[in-house]
Amino acid sequence: MTFEIYLTTFLAGMLYVLIPGPATLAALSLSANSGRGACARFLACHMLGDVTWAIMAIFAIVGVSHVGPALFDTLGIVCGLYLIFLGIKALRYRGSAGEHLIINPWKSGFIFGFTNPKAYPFAIAMFTAVFTRFEGVTVFQNVIPLVLAASTGFAVATCGVALWTGLPIVRRLFVRYGLWITRATGLIFIAFGAKTIGDATSNFRARMPT
Repeated sequence: MTFEIYLTTFLAGMLYVLIPGPATLAALSLSANSGRGACARFLACHMLGDVTWAIMAIFAIVGVSHVGPALFDTLGIVCGLYLIFLGIKALRYRGSAGEHLIINPWKSGFIFGFTNPKAYPFAIAMFTAVFTRFEGVTVFQNVIPLVLAASTGFAVATCGVALWTGLPIVRRLFVRYGLWITRATGLIFIAFGAKTIGDATSNFRARMPT
């Protein structure tokens, strides 16, 4: 594999963490209520779940790529629809920022990371978009290097999230505008899901006989 593939996968791992999702909302709430240290402990445990879901997604992408492109694109459509569903739920959210208060960061981070409903479909969508740019990447001997590159991206971005969510101005803004931040997250989910569905649909059309 080339350095470009490693770098792109590393950046995808960072983007996976940095794009707002349920964990980001929990981290914001935790920083606002308990401080940056508690948020960092939560995110450290949560990253174990991120790495696990990424491994499963990469194995699925590599395996499906050997079955055929139609199944690969169908998987993208299903994941895209689920992301849109989560986005609509976020847009309809009526709670308050205080509802995300976490008492035990270690335990909650671990549980949250492994039960995050967005994790697997988002990882599938993210890494599918990356790997389809490069020919011959989706082979089993590349799985470990790809996982290591993505995991490094997770770690760097997780440190960044712990830093920026703990800034005093961010903590004050979340307490005040938490509902709108949640809804903005929903729009991001919908946009990413629509992009995934659009790409998969285009691939289907390209393979149709003329």
